[in-house]
Amino acid sequence: MPNGAITAKQSVVDLFSFASIDRSGADSAGSPDSAGSVPLAERLRPQKLEDMVGQEKLLGPSAAWRDLLQNGQIPSLILWGPPGTGKTTFANLLAQKVDAEFIVVSAIDTGAKRLREIGAAGRALRLEQRRRTLVFVDEIHRLNKGQQDVLLPSVEKGDVILVGATTENPSYELNAALLSRCRLIVFERLSPLELRKLIERATTLQGLRSDDLMTDEASTRLCEAADGDGRRLLNLLEVILNVRRGQPANGGKLNWPLVPADLAKIFDSPQFRYDRAGDEHYDTISAFIKSVRGSDPDAAVYYLARMLKGGEDPVFIARRLVILASEDISNADPRALTLAVSGLQAVELIGLPEASISLAQVTTYLASAPKSNRSYMALQAANELIEKTGSLPIPLALRSAKTNAMKGLGYGRDYEYSHNGEKGYVAQQFLPEQIASTHFYEPSDHGFEKNIAQYLKWLKS
Repeated sequence: MPNGAITAKQSVVDLFSFASIDRSGADSAGSPDSAGSVPLAERLRPQKLEDMVGQEKLLGPSAAWRDLLQNGQIPSLILWGPPGTGKTTFANLLAQKVDAEFIVVSAIDTGAKRLREIGAAGRALRLEQRRRTLVFVDEIHRLNKGQQDVLLPSVEKGDVILVGATTENPSYELNAALLSRCRLIVFERLSPLELRKLIERATTLQGLRSDDLMTDEASTRLCEAADGDGRRLLNLLEVILNVRRGQPANGGKLNWPLVPADLAKIFDSPQFRYDRAGDEHYDTISAFIKSVRGSDPDAAVYYLARMLKGGEDPVFIARRLVILASEDISNADPRALTLAVSGLQAVELIGLPEASISLAQVTTYLASAPKSNRSYMALQAANELIEKTGSLPIPLALRSAKTNAMKGLGYGRDYEYSHNGEKGYVAQQFLPEQIASTHFYEPSDHGFEKNIAQYLKWLKS
């Protein structure tokens, strides 16, 4: 056996003594961590499911999960939700509810070799000791497709119970095969009321009352800054508690309880939640496009501002507007596509911050323009028919007749030049014979497309 190789039996001991959860709250030397060295968010981490804040649908008294947890029947899970909503805590508490070895893996620090070792160890433990292995993979979306494939056989055979936590949409980030073998659990952002509960717990832990620390208005502002993220809230609160204990603030002397203006002296502007590569990206661009399509310029420019404030690529936004101009406005206002393309060119030419003005102009114009998706629907209908009928023969009159051989076969014969008609139109058959009477494009009566409908009717009258 090569040096450094690990047998399945050896890996059971080695792997289960590595990165397993410490449920005692002690450090590696066995002594409790001092309060000053452990972040407030970690000190407040619940020790039982009943203490978790939020996720009422998942953990409420009537939730079906209660019975599953009590019986220890845990399938493989993907925990999906924003940061600071309890995914890691939930995984830790699952380990207490099931008779299983618990291994914690960070997707950032692991590799395919390590995952194979864990799978082999889990298989050995299941066969030799009839015990299960629960593997918690934090930020599982950071595993590449190859690493995810390594996990698949172990999950499929039941060698490990996989619990993966992710802030990204699993449909985009995880292999379909792996996702199909896991149950998806969605975690919601914490509500303002739930964040208030965390403030009460934290201040009680410090021997304080929350209204001794800050006013109700200041608490509201702090919850707004946390934006549904419990960990962020507690980190912000910990700064306030440190200031109260005498550590210097960014501004002048503070009076207690704090008012909203005092928070500005302690913190910079609250961080704005937006991840250009994450779920917030997809949700916000979706809301933006739907607002433009729905002819709501106020909502559209609001979501535009959110994306720009969050650091979204302005070229990406401009390109989406070009698509929308054809898909959702089309011939109801043919100028929409021209303006959208000009907006894209302006963004590429001048860049931010000035390009934001051009984006606002295009956004509000498109949102206020008449809408039609008839061109898009015509293309969809044509695609569907082609899928059913395949490549039907093109009428001979329409075929290219560049050679004598082609002319001899009848290519181009009987074609009539449209401009020779009285209206610049000659009635003739352009579609293949089998679908000669099919209609794909039906102009709406919105905006300029109404003129198109009238023109086509006049041509054929």
